[in-house]
Amino acid sequence: MHPYGGEKNVRRNLFLYIIDGLSFVPAMALISVSTVIPFFLEQLEASTLQMAIVTSLALVCSFVTQPFFGAVATRAKKMHMTFGKILLLQRFVFFAFILSIPLFAGNYSLLIWMFIIFWGIFNLFAGSYSVFFIPLILKLLPPDKRGGLRGIGFAIGSGLGFLMAALIPVIHGRIAFPYDFVLIFSLGCMFLFVNAIVFVFMREHDDVEPRVPMSTIEFIKGIAATLKENRLFRTMVLMCMFLMLANSLLFLYTVYAMRVFDATSYHIATLTAMGVASGAVGFIVFGFIIDRFGPKYNVAIATVLITMAGALALITNSLVFLYVAWVFANLAATCYMSAVSLLLGDVAPSEKLPLYAGVLNIITLALSSVAVLTIAPAIERFGFSLLFITVLGCGVISFTLYFALFKKQLDAKQAHNIS
Repeated sequence: MHPYGGEKNVRRNLFLYIIDGLSFVPAMALISVSTVIPFFLEQLEASTLQMAIVTSLALVCSFVTQPFFGAVATRAKKMHMTFGKILLLQRFVFFAFILSIPLFAGNYSLLIWMFIIFWGIFNLFAGSYSVFFIPLILKLLPPDKRGGLRGIGFAIGSGLGFLMAALIPVIHGRIAFPYDFVLIFSLGCMFLFVNAIVFVFMREHDDVEPRVPMSTIEFIKGIAATLKENRLFRTMVLMCMFLMLANSLLFLYTVYAMRVFDATSYHIATLTAMGVASGAVGFIVFGFIIDRFGPKYNVAIATVLITMAGALALITNSLVFLYVAWVFANLAATCYMSAVSLLLGDVAPSEKLPLYAGVLNIITLALSSVAVLTIAPAIERFGFSLLFITVLGCGVISFTLYFALFKKQLDAKQAHNIS
C-alpha cells in the first residue's frame, strides 16, 4: 500500500492544502487577534486587561478541550471529515456573534463581554487544531511536499491578506461603527468557511500503523507518560514554552502602538499588512528550508528572530523601529508554526501523534495564558519595557535550549535510527 494513499491522492490533498493556506491567511488578516481585534476592542474602550483576557481565552480554551478532541482524533474513522465538521461548527459560532453586533452596539461594556463569551466558545473548538491537523499532514503528504509547495499557498493567501488589510482603513473610514466591523469580520468568516470545507474534500487512506484509540480520561493520563518516557520530547516542550509565550504577546505590540504612538486605523492596517507580508515571505522561504533540510533549522531561526525583535523594540522608542521589530516577531511566529508540527514527526511515535501534539499544545498554551494575564496588568504599572524584556528573555532562553540540549538530542536520535 502506498504510504500516502497514492500519487493521485497526494496531488489532490496537496492542492487542498494550498487552498487551506490561501483561505486561512486572509481570514486571519481580517480577524487578527494581534491587530484587528485589539483595534475593535479599543473602539469599545476596553481595558488592557480585557484585551489580555481575549488573548488568554484563545490559549486557555484551546488547551482545555485538547484532551477531548485528542481522544476524538484517536477514534475517528476519517480524521479529515471529522475535523472539517468541527471547523464548520466553529465558524458558525463566530458568524452568530457577527450578526449580533448591531444588537449590542449601544452598550459598549455589554458588547465587550458578549465578544469575550463568543470568542471563548469559538476557541473551545480550536483545541481540535493540532490534534487533527498535525497527524493529517504527516499522514497525507510525503516529507518533501510538506513545506515549500504549501508555502506557496500561504504566499498566495498572503497576497489576498495584503489586499484585505488594505481594505480595513477604507471600510473603517467609509462605514459607520459597528457596521464597519460587521463587514470586516464577515469577510474574514467567509474565508474561514472555505477553509473548513477544504478538509471535508480531502482523501484519507487507512493508517499504516493503526492509531491507539483513547478515551478523554486515558488521554489525560497519557500526558505524564509521554513526558516521562521521551526525554527529547521533554526538551522540545520546554523550548516551545518560551517560543509560544513570545508569539502570544504579539497583540501587545499593537496595544503599544495605540497607547504610545496613537496608532490609527491606517497604522493598524500597516501592521496587519506587514504581518501578512512577513508570513508570505516566511512560509515560502521557511517551507523550502523544511523540504531541503528538515524542520529543526526553522526552530533555530525562530529563536534568533524573537531575540532580535525583543532587543530592537526594547532599545528604541520609535514607531518605525516598532514596525521592524513587528516584522521580526511575525517572521519568528511563521517560522515556529511552519516547523513545530512537522518536528513532532521526528520526535513522537507515529501511532501516538495526536497524544503528543495535544500534550505539547496543552503545556505551551497553559503557560502562555497565565503569562499573558500576568504581564498585561503589570505593563499598566511598569510600562511596555516589561513586554520587550520578556520577549528578549524568551528568545535567549529558547536559543540556549535549542543549541545546548534539543539539537544534540535530536541529532543523536536520528543517528541512532540510521544505524
